[in-house]
Amino acid sequence: MPDSSDRTRDGLTSVTRGTLVMLLGTLGSIGFTFLSRVILVRKLTVASWGTFSLGLTVVGLLSALATLGLPQAVARNLAFLTQPTDRRAIIRNAYRYLLPVTAAVSVGLFLFALYLGPTYHDPQLSITLEFFAGLVALGAPATLVAAIFQGFEDALPNAVFVQVLTPALFIVFLVSTETFLPLGKQYVGALVSYLVAEAVVLALILLYYRFRVRRLLPSARPTEGYGHRLLAFALPLLVVGVLTSVSGSADTLVLGLIHRAEVGYYTATLSLARLLGLGLSSVGYIFLPVAARYLGNRDSASLSQTYATATKWTLVVALPLFLVFFFFPSESLGFVYPSTYTTVILPLRIVAVGGFTASLFGPANAAQIAYGRTQMVLLNTIVAAGADVGLSFALIPSHGAAGAAVAWAVSSVLFPLLSTVELGILEGLHPFERDYLLPLGVTGVPLALLFGLVPFHPSYWMLPPIVIAIALLFVGVVLGTRSVDRGDRLLLEAAEHFLGRPLPLVRRVGRWILGSASTAL
Repeated sequence: MPDSSDRTRDGLTSVTRGTLVMLLGTLGSIGFTFLSRVILVRKLTVASWGTFSLGLTVVGLLSALATLGLPQAVARNLAFLTQPTDRRAIIRNAYRYLLPVTAAVSVGLFLFALYLGPTYHDPQLSITLEFFAGLVALGAPATLVAAIFQGFEDALPNAVFVQVLTPALFIVFLVSTETFLPLGKQYVGALVSYLVAEAVVLALILLYYRFRVRRLLPSARPTEGYGHRLLAFALPLLVVGVLTSVSGSADTLVLGLIHRAEVGYYTATLSLARLLGLGLSSVGYIFLPVAARYLGNRDSASLSQTYATATKWTLVVALPLFLVFFFFPSESLGFVYPSTYTTVILPLRIVAVGGFTASLFGPANAAQIAYGRTQMVLLNTIVAAGADVGLSFALIPSHGAAGAAVAWAVSSVLFPLLSTVELGILEGLHPFERDYLLPLGVTGVPLALLFGLVPFHPSYWMLPPIVIAIALLFVGVVLGTRSVDRGDRLLLEAAEHFLGRPLPLVRRVGRWILGSASTAL
């Protein structure tokens, strides 16, 4: 039977592989999404871009409802249970529950959109929701297929099909419509492009599933009566998913109701703030099944080690982006968007603080789901969603986009904060050790003082080198302060295993910097 180090190394290998795949997928998604938004922002008015963003927000909220909480439930239970009969039952019942609910939600949104236009005299929003009703019907099954592979600790389908191909195909079809459609039809062309891209992605991921799943799961007769257990596990996650969507979108929806003209500017800043969770979301996606497997083997030590190590290294992404967004907000907006978007900087600073603070707690939500504490996740989501809704109605009427930013930031921090406190009390699981806090403080505090006190206005194209330099500095501080532990050593071994070759240069540099602590490497 493998010892704790072997199990930790094995788990870190999965986390490393899955995180790298998700990170590359997310980077691809960011790149293609950025390009698509540049095209949209330049071809649409600010008002039309705001309407398009509102449509996406509604789709996100209803998609959470349509999936019934099944993607996370399926990923967790496939990793926790190992018998092919049980796994077959999980997959069969997931499809049985998801498909009719998705169809009902999609049809309901379409009928509401038909009612919205003549009743509220907003034909553009009406036609947007009519088209986006199809996104709900197409996106939910694709998400479930990706979650099935997630349960087998395979992040590739989600990264390739959901994250990369969807925005890439959207760009292809968007450029095509721009070429062949007259100027007055460009907005409808954008809607059609998004819908067709989702349809193609669903077809491709279903084809991949048909041929790939046979290698992962032997043929077996599904366990009878498992559907009720799966649904009982998923329903709290359904509420969590809906409320999580509410806590991430209520501010945008309320802003759209009260200050419609500011939605385009606000969603532009929010897109940047969400980049701060890039590393954490990449880790959290694959951490859920890995943690469930640890718990199935009753190996809490490996779980704790993997959690702490993974959380520390997400700062390589979050810390540089936060410092740049907070201290150079106008330049950050100008790097991505036209100059008309660079004047509203306060919302970006507010949401950057919220996004960075949330990233400090690690994949706490995934850990709670792995422990099976879905009731606590539900309670935390209710608190976060309530804060977003309450603060939105309290602050947006008088403060506009800045009030929406405060609501989003507070909600984003509350969720992982509560989860981390509960995990620390009940399970003794948290990332806040010396090897995590020291590099954060030694890197972040001096740079914050430098950027805050020294007048410095970098050009747009200086921002990427600054981000990379801060990331490299953080790595150097980790080594320089000897904030390297057993988890880092095992992470290096996992990376070498994933790459299929040793990394002697990394080990030599580590030993040279660490000196007497070189045994860690």
